[in-house]
Amino acid sequence: MPERLAHRELRNRSAEVLRAVAAGATYEITNHGDVVAVLSPPSRGPGLRIRPATIRGGFAQLPRVRRDGSVQETLDHLRGER
Repeated sequence: MPERLAHRELRNRSAEVLRAVAAGATYEITNHGDVVAVLSPPSRGPGLRIRPATIRGGFAQLPRVRRDGSVQETLDHLRGER
């Protein structure tokens, strides 16, 4: 039976919990006492299905742009901190 773990405890012990999951443990994650997720190791099947990109490249065709001023000046302007 999987161990139950409140979402707050998962947040506070995430590294420890993920190591346990990598070793084969399974946890039921609760929120206000209700199970909202099950955290378990991935299946040993074919793995994640990764789809190839449908649009390739295009960045090389973008025109180069020269800025006037520094990045900090631009950020200050956008934030209204002139």
